[in-house]
Amino acid sequence: MSFRTTKEELTALAGAAGTVVDVYMPADRATGKPRGFAFVEFASQAEAEEAVRQLNGREVGGRALKVNVAEDRPQRRPGGPRSFGGPPEAIAGPSFFAVEGRFSKPKGSRRGTRGRKRSL
Repeated sequence: MSFRTTKEELTALAGAAGTVVDVYMPADRATGKPRGFAFVEFASQAEAEEAVRQLNGREVGGRALKVNVAEDRPQRRPGGPRSFGGPPEAIAGPSFFAVEGRFSKPKGSRRGTRGRKRSL
């Protein structure tokens, strides 16, 4: 849909197909401008299907609308949206080197190490 389409225009357009309960037009986080799509909630499933039939392909604001029934988001993995390195069970356990069984010490930055040693 056009980026210039307002919530009121979309509500009026969808209202011709059925009873509109809610209209949500997501905005870009950085700019605050509309993202070019919207979610329209109807009072019943039959009204939503009728809106898809009537409005899909219709031109509004110089752009053709692509209207379909929204699908649920897929379930996220237990480790979160971006878990890397396999299942969490493989990562768990003590953090030590295999050499002599000593625990590892984080290295951190070595900048200024000589000056810190002198000041002690």
